[in-house]
Order: sequence, then structure tokens, then C-alpha cells
Amino acid sequence: MDYQAKLKAPFGVLGIRCTGDALTGIDFLPASEKPQRAVNAFAETVCEQLLRYLEDPDAQFSVPLKLNGTTHQQKVWQAMLAIPRGKTHSYGELAAELKSCAQAVGQACGANPIPIIIPCHRVVGKAGLGGFAHHASGGPLDIKRWLLAHEQR
Repeated sequence: MDYQAKLKAPFGVLGIRCTGDALTGIDFLPASEKPQRAVNAFAETVCEQLLRYLEDPDAQFSVPLKLNGTTHQQKVWQAMLAIPRGKTHSYGELAAELKSCAQAVGQACGANPIPIIIPCHRVVGKAGLGGFAHHASGGPLDIKRWLLAHEQR
């Protein structure tokens, strides 16, 4: 996978994928991954905005996003952008809002190409954390816990 930057984060390394003028993806990489300087000005801006957020959960993102997904995924991703910091919605609540089903919302959350900025971590299970990045346990859930705790301050 080619990254335009690899940014050290408190829970590992973020692999940044972008074109010259739009963010196309953020991947969670292992903490052992070596950080990589941004290869262009746009990637540098993405890194700056992510670092500001990691310091201050109220930091706003303004980088343009380029999202490739189904119509349903796009609707779910847009709905996630409307969930305010410090709040969560259950998969079922989001599904009811979108006239969908919780499982389809969960699949769209897992397919989110730009986590953190599109805050899929704010979507939780009815009786617990739910999954994260297509995982039901392990490291990805630790990242989700970290992001939610970070946003509670």
C-alpha cells in the first residue's frame, strides 16, 4: 500500500492516502510501522489537522474527502459526520434514521475509508462498544475506546 504520509498516533500509526487535493483513506497501522513524512503539501495539511485533533478533540477537519462507496455507504458516512463529538449513536438508531437495518449500517461503518475524520467510532452497539474496522475484538477496539475517551474531555 502506498501512503502519502505515515503519522505517529497514541494508538499506533496512521497511514494517509490522498490525491493532490483530496483525502482518500486513513489506515490504522501497527505501532511498529515507521512514520513517514508527508510527500506533498496536501498530505502535510491532512497530518496537521489530524495532529490538532489528537491534541484537542474539538479541532475541526476541513480537508476535502474523496469517498468511493455504494449509495448506502455514502448515506451512512454522511450521517456519521453529523454525530457531534462526545456523543454516540447505536447502529440501530442510525439505521432507523436512514430507514435501513443495523447490520447494513455496521457493514458501512466497517467499510469507512476515512476513520477518525468520518467518526465511525461514534457508532456503538445497543449493549456495548460494537465492532470497529470489521473487528469484534482486539487492537481495533482499543483504538475505538481511545478515540471515544479522548472525545469525552
